[in-house]
Amino acid sequence: MDTLWSASELAHEVNAWCEEHEVVPASGQAGERITERNIRYYRTLGLLDPPRLGGGQGFGEKHRLQLVALRLLQAQGLPLIRIRELLFGRTIEELKEIEARGLAELRAAPVATFRPLLTESWAVTALDDEFLLISRRGRGMSPELRERLLAVLRRGQPNHRRTHGTTKRD
Repeated sequence: MDTLWSASELAHEVNAWCEEHEVVPASGQAGERITERNIRYYRTLGLLDPPRLGGGQGFGEKHRLQLVALRLLQAQGLPLIRIRELLFGRTIEELKEIEARGLAELRAAPVATFRPLLTESWAVTALDDEFLLISRRGRGMSPELRERLLAVLRRGQPNHRRTHGTTKRD
């Protein structure tokens, strides 16, 4: 029989795992650390199985793996509703596979570094309501180039149509 944790201990286990593997949610969609409150919330959303014992006690290895998988998917920027679809009903073996695959993908992903220079003069140009273009040299763009960039960004999005210079969803 595996170790049983309280909600607080489970949160600590998952947070230690995340720190060890440098797993953090993308774009601030969730707090950096799992808390007891998160665990209760994830239970209500169906992201975490009920504990084996009452009163928030009795969380085991499967619960730890569910939260690890959740964190790995949050690190990719997935919303909780999609994460629930991906994780619902998974076995311990499947969750271990998700953990291993997620860690391998994190290690293989290139690390983006950003170091602005003191000589840079940044300019931000709105392409439309969704996209911004940033120039590190303060360059603007012609209306023709803006339209060409928007055409590329819209490619592959069949539910968009052009109407009087704006984009509307069907």
